[in-house]
Amino acid sequence: MKKDVTIAGAGLVGSLLSIYLARRGYTVNIFERRPDMRKEAISAGRSINLALSDRGLLALEKVGLADAIRTISIPMHGRFIHNVDGSTAFQPYGKQGQYINSVSRGTLNARLMDLAEKQGVKIHFNSKLESIDWDSMTTYYGMPDDQMQSITSSLFFGADGAFSAARLEHQLKHDKFNYQQYYIDCGYKELTIPPAEGGGFAMEKNALHIWPRKDYMLIALPNIDHTFTCTLFFPFDGEKSFAKLDTTEKVDQFFKENFADVIPLMPELNEEFFRNPTSSLVTVKCYPWIRGDRFSLIGDAAHAIVPFFGQGMNCGFEDCRILDELIDQYNEDWSQILENFQQIRKPDADAIADLAIGNFTEMRERTADPQFLLQKKIEAYLHEKYPDEWIPAYSQVTFSPHIRYSEALRRGLQQEAIMAELMTMPYVDTIYHTSEIEHWILSKLKDRH
Repeated sequence: MKKDVTIAGAGLVGSLLSIYLARRGYTVNIFERRPDMRKEAISAGRSINLALSDRGLLALEKVGLADAIRTISIPMHGRFIHNVDGSTAFQPYGKQGQYINSVSRGTLNARLMDLAEKQGVKIHFNSKLESIDWDSMTTYYGMPDDQMQSITSSLFFGADGAFSAARLEHQLKHDKFNYQQYYIDCGYKELTIPPAEGGGFAMEKNALHIWPRKDYMLIALPNIDHTFTCTLFFPFDGEKSFAKLDTTEKVDQFFKENFADVIPLMPELNEEFFRNPTSSLVTVKCYPWIRGDRFSLIGDAAHAIVPFFGQGMNCGFEDCRILDELIDQYNEDWSQILENFQQIRKPDADAIADLAIGNFTEMRERTADPQFLLQKKIEAYLHEKYPDEWIPAYSQVTFSPHIRYSEALRRGLQQEAIMAELMTMPYVDTIYHTSEIEHWILSKLKDRH
């Protein structure tokens, strides 16, 4: 039985995967190209706060980590919308008591690495994957002193992110590898809202703040140190774009016109704007993920997605949970485990990638639209009255880990088509809760199953 495992990447998924395997008695070595983030300062502006939801929490609960991670998280019960005229609105994410959790990527990653090492996992830092001998399953790593380190193992997982070196090695030495990457036209830049005078939060803390502006948006997520991590999603080029904001005067004018209420909360706006990098956002789809019974991609290395559904980490954590369940199901027969892992997860990874792109449009354009808000009100009413028949797409993805992403996409498209038809009806705001309309909606759902 294979009991020695090598993982490329000590990020969120690689660290959690190592904990799952170590708890089963596997000897696990992780090789990470970066230095130990617990001892070195993380480069500013590249964190993007994470939204930990039920799928990720379920994966953490399976290894007894959910409560520990909740202590470094802040509940967010809905979207807090900031309109350009200064008005605001709160949009709950789901039913009463449902929420997602804001958590710092660096803090969470450090906690998972600590827990992995307590399970006996060895993490080798400053170790860049250079090549793989697929016949012997030996991986070679470049070290800072120009030395080369190698390790041979029975199992190897590529968990080294969207720009995976393991995936590239797999791709270059595979005769039927399909690969697709897609960059959206917007980049992102991180900014910060410090604590208010007196040390508290400068805005409502239990919400994800959004400033929707149709072609772009600003968001803010709370941190346990009473700051907010803000992210400006903005086109790279064009009339309104990062390329045009090349002086402090232009940045000041842009924020005065579009995000006036934020300016008093960001005393270091210009310093951060020009200090922090402008980063790109990519979707990656590929296939196959595996090689026989010895290798698999996992997490972003297999399926990088944009962050607009808050599911990148949750999807990667779900990978770990599903893989663990397959280990039990196939009694550690890794040829069966990896083949079934790929067959189950590939359709779901493709589905959440498409859902995430769609949610970008919803967040930046539709959250300020009265017609959209009416639609959400109707959907919430239907879910309350018919909880098994109508589950809003957001709730399927975020609060329903028993529903696969691929199923959520199918049902979400079905419901969206019904709502599009409903919203064209005259006086829909006064008739949606009548028995005739409810019957019509339920019959449409049955017809499309």
